[in-house]
Amino acid sequence: MSDPLWITEADVVGLMDLGEAIGALESALRAEAKGDAQNMSKTLMQYGKSNLHAIGARLGGLVGTKTWAHTEGGTCPLLLLWDAQNGALVAVIEAFALVNMRTGGISGVAANWLADPAAKVMGLIGTGKQALSQVGTMLAVRPIERLQVFSPTAEKRAAFAAKVREEFGIEVVEAVSAEAACKGAQIVTLVSRATTPFLTAAMLDEGTHLNAVGAIAPDREEFTQDVFARATAVAVDNLAGVRQLSREFMTQYDKAGWDAVPTLATLIASGRRRTSKDDITVFKAMGMGISDLALGVELVKRAHARGVGRSIPQPKKAKPRLAPNKAKTAV
Repeated sequence: MSDPLWITEADVVGLMDLGEAIGALESALRAEAKGDAQNMSKTLMQYGKSNLHAIGARLGGLVGTKTWAHTEGGTCPLLLLWDAQNGALVAVIEAFALVNMRTGGISGVAANWLADPAAKVMGLIGTGKQALSQVGTMLAVRPIERLQVFSPTAEKRAAFAAKVREEFGIEVVEAVSAEAACKGAQIVTLVSRATTPFLTAAMLDEGTHLNAVGAIAPDREEFTQDVFARATAVAVDNLAGVRQLSREFMTQYDKAGWDAVPTLATLIASGRRRTSKDDITVFKAMGMGISDLALGVELVKRAHARGVGRSIPQPKKAKPRLAPNKAKTAV
């Protein structure tokens, strides 16, 4: 039994880029459609303004779980992988960069199937930690030339715009409203922490693809219900997670029924791509274990092949102390 690997943030960045993550994610979704990958339902505990999360999955010969506490003071996500047959620890992966590539990458997979192949303008609402990877993933799958970004704080908009120009070298417009950010965009991505929906169907041009990835807890909501009325195709990353945690989708489908909501894996397996008859297409991502495992499994393969990562001892059992220590009696 080989020693587990501890794979650091620097290791992750050196082993994989966002374009490679998109390919690994689509391969995992195809495995899911065939029954060769399985999600563990996402678990969420809210306390005050913070959340404790855990998600997991099975993919290939590995199982794993990612857990983190999202607090006002910060977070520290870790992905743990075990051998699916004997339960041995395989790897511990520091998961900041992994989460960025996974969250951005899954939007890229969805856009590659549902967005206009000639899309040149992207609208972005939100400039937080996940926003930059959302831009990068659209550039990886579509010929984006112009980004229109809105955030309620002008200073944050300006700082983010400068970062995008430096990172990607594309035109960036600092929009003064969410509506302005959406105008003329063929792809719109929502990556905010809004608790009240701000995007309406009227803000979206005909044929827009919408990635809604910010509202991942029941206390958040980014778009209004009239978006569904214009949607000609809808897909989600994980149906169980959306049914449990997405207020937008629960409001729409709890009464109407969930049969009309396919997963992205099902959509890919069916070969369903955007057509000239489509109006708005919607992809909702809550985060799922298969996405994390898709990157984790590939990272472990690459780490072993390239001699990357720090070996750590396989945990060993120790007999628990079931009674208090007794003082030795003097002879």
